Formats: sequence, C-alpha cells, structure tokens
Amino acid sequence: MSVPAPSPPTGQPKKAATAAWIGSALEYYDFFIYGSAAALIFPEIFFDKSDPATATLLSLATFGVAYAARPVGALFLGHFGDRVGRKKIMVFTLILMGLSTFLIGCLPTRAQVGTLAPVLLVLCRVLQGISAAGEQASANSMTLEHAPPHRRGFFTSFTLSGTQGGQLLATLVFIPVAALPDDQLLSWGWRIPFWLSVAVAVVGYVIRRKLEETPVFAEQQASGEGVAKLPLAVLLREHWADVLRVIAGALVASVSTIFTVWALAYATSDSVGMSRSSMLWVGALANLVALAAIPLWATLSDRVGRRPVYLVGAAGSAVTMFAYLWAISTGSYPLTLLLGIVAFGVVYSAANGVWPSFYGEMFPTRVRLSGMAVGTQIGFAVAGFAVTFAAQIAGPDGDDWSAVGLFTAALCVPPVVAALSARETAKVPTEQLGERARREESPAETVTA
Repeated sequence: MSVPAPSPPTGQPKKAATAAWIGSALEYYDFFIYGSAAALIFPEIFFDKSDPATATLLSLATFGVAYAARPVGALFLGHFGDRVGRKKIMVFTLILMGLSTFLIGCLPTRAQVGTLAPVLLVLCRVLQGISAAGEQASANSMTLEHAPPHRRGFFTSFTLSGTQGGQLLATLVFIPVAALPDDQLLSWGWRIPFWLSVAVAVVGYVIRRKLEETPVFAEQQASGEGVAKLPLAVLLREHWADVLRVIAGALVASVSTIFTVWALAYATSDSVGMSRSSMLWVGALANLVALAAIPLWATLSDRVGRRPVYLVGAAGSAVTMFAYLWAISTGSYPLTLLLGIVAFGVVYSAANGVWPSFYGEMFPTRVRLSGMAVGTQIGFAVAGFAVTFAAQIAGPDGDDWSAVGLFTAALCVPPVVAALSARETAKVPTEQLGERARREESPAETVTA
C-alpha cells in the first residue's frame, strides 16, 4: 500500500533551484578554470616545453582525464543517490570538487619536482571528474522532483544556468590573470583562480545543508514499493534503451569542450594570433548570453515539448560551430565574437537548457539519478576527449579548423537521433515518469520501508 508523499516545505522548488545553481556554478567554475589553464598555462609549467606541440597535446589530454573518471564516479554516486537520497550526494560532490580544485593550486611544477608534477595534476583531475559525475545528476534530480509538474523544464534549467555561470566566472577570473606578465603568470598568478574556489564552496555547502529531500523520493522510501537495492541492475534491465539515448544525447557536450578549450588554444596559437584576453572575452560574453537564453529555452520546452527545443540546439550547433571556427580562421575578432555568441550563447543553449528535464524525465524516481549519472557521464567522457581528438585532427600545425568543424558536427548527429527516438514527456505527471518502461521486479530487488 502506497504512503502519500509528505507535502514539500514552502519555497522548496526555489531553494532546490538555487542550491543547484550555486553548486553547479562551483563545480564548473572549477572544471573550466582547469580548461583555460590546460589551454594557456599548463603546457609551460607541467610538461616539457621544449616540444610545445606535444606539451599542448598532453595538457589537453589531462583535461579529458576527468571525463574518463566520470563514468566510474557515476556508477558509485548514482547508486548511492538512488539509495540514500539526492541531498547527501549534492553535499559530498560539492566538498570533493572544492578540495580537489584547491589542491591543484598548491601543486609543485615540473621545474620543482620533475615528472611527479603532471602525475599529481592527473590525480587531482580524477577527483574533479568523480565529483562532477554526481553533481549534475543529483542536482537535476533534486530540482526536477521538487518542481511543479508544468514547470519542470524551467526549474531544472537552473542546474545548467549554474554551469554557464561557473564558466563565466572562471573566464572573468582568468582575464586579469592571463594579462599578467609571463613570469608572474607562470610562477604564482595561475594558482589564484584555483584557490578562490574555496569561497564558493562554503556558500554552496551552507545552502545545500538546508535542503529537504524530494517528496517523491520520500514517498518511495515510505511506500511498500521501497528503494531499489541495486538501482544499476534495475536501470540496465528495464531502462537500457533510455540509457543509450542519454549517452548519445550527452555527446552534444562536445560543442562546449571544443568551444571552451580547443577553439581557445587555436585562436591564440601562432597561426591565428589573437590575444588571450580577447578570446577569453568571447567566452565570457557568450556565457553571459547563455545565462539568459537557457531559462528561456527551458520555459519554451514546458509549452511546446522537450524534443523540438532540444533538436534546435543539437542540429543548430553542428552548423554554427563550423561557422565559429571559420570565423576564428579569418582572424577577424568582431566576426569571431558575433558567431561565438550565436553558436554557444544562443543555439547551443537550446540543447543545454533542456537536457536536464529531457533526460531526467526518461526515468522513474527509483533509478533517476543512476540513469542520468551513468548515461550523461559516458557521453561526457567522449566529449571530454573530443578536445584531444580535435588537436590530432587539426594536423601537425594545429590549424585545420575545417576538419575540427566537421568532427564537431558529426558528434551532433547521435544527439539528434536520440531525440527523434525519445518519448515526449513535458506533460507527463512527475509520479508517472518512466512508467512506460517499467516491468515487475522480484521482491528480492527492493528494500521495503
């Protein structure tokens, strides 16, 4: 017999959205200051700078290491998130990301300890990846399950608005740092952005500690149905098709990593010659526009559905990212700025703002966090290493932008296919999400209250 869910405390949807925004801002502030440093600084201080091309390639590969760690983290954090609740995972990931990022700022350089320096860098990067694996899935699940049914798209978009906010903050912090003289930048200046993450972590921790668990998860714990003892087993047996859709859909994140890391390295290379600061401003302004575009796209998805909005973002990004890389190749900064804002700030935001609700609504409560964590992190792992592949595709001189543009467009095809094959869930009641894919389970697979 089912036990009614407790009434959510007043204001919980807004509190959950705020907690998701701040936590995601920290997570991705930390994640993207690493991306900027990997493109601009780490080749000089952690790798053999006598071979600049190889040093850059290795540095960009360490950016992808965190994405490789994310699927492993997703297996554990997804499991515990569906067993013990969303709130505990949100607090854990916040602490882990803040600590690992602070430690990066304390690392010795290659000149000080030799090859131990990049080893320590990779270890810290793995911790960042594990943290990020559970952050978005837990924050998305928390906001989706607290949100009013007719506004799930809007409220869950705060997680991705936080991601863009963190990326914007990372870029703004790096602009004055990148403008330092090289001797100051490479000795102590690069450490400052990593140390600043502590302040955001403290604020996020205070907010997340005050959150209530979601009503549908509380109902699940109190009901005879109970919590899945092995959420991953249930997920792969009953919802494997949707897991595959999420994996394919998550490849759209390649647009973000190519824009944020490879395009930055290409634009500031000798073949193009744009300044670090000017290109960082492209990212900053594109992210500023995205902060406004994401909730607008998400609100539209509450009215017209998830699939059409998501398709605009995925298919449109294939075209606009090609145009953005072309603009960089011309050396025209106004053109690069304009197309950067259109590609990343407007078009990509359509997919980026809708996927938290689109993916989350594919699964029922008992496996939602696992489904989102495992599916997204496998797809994101590919997206993370897309930067390394792009560096190889770009040729020995790193200037074959058209090959990288076609590569990015190809990675937008699986998300389009996934969206076309998915169910439309915008109007489905929260408690009925994922029911279509469910089958009866044996009593041994649940833990009853």
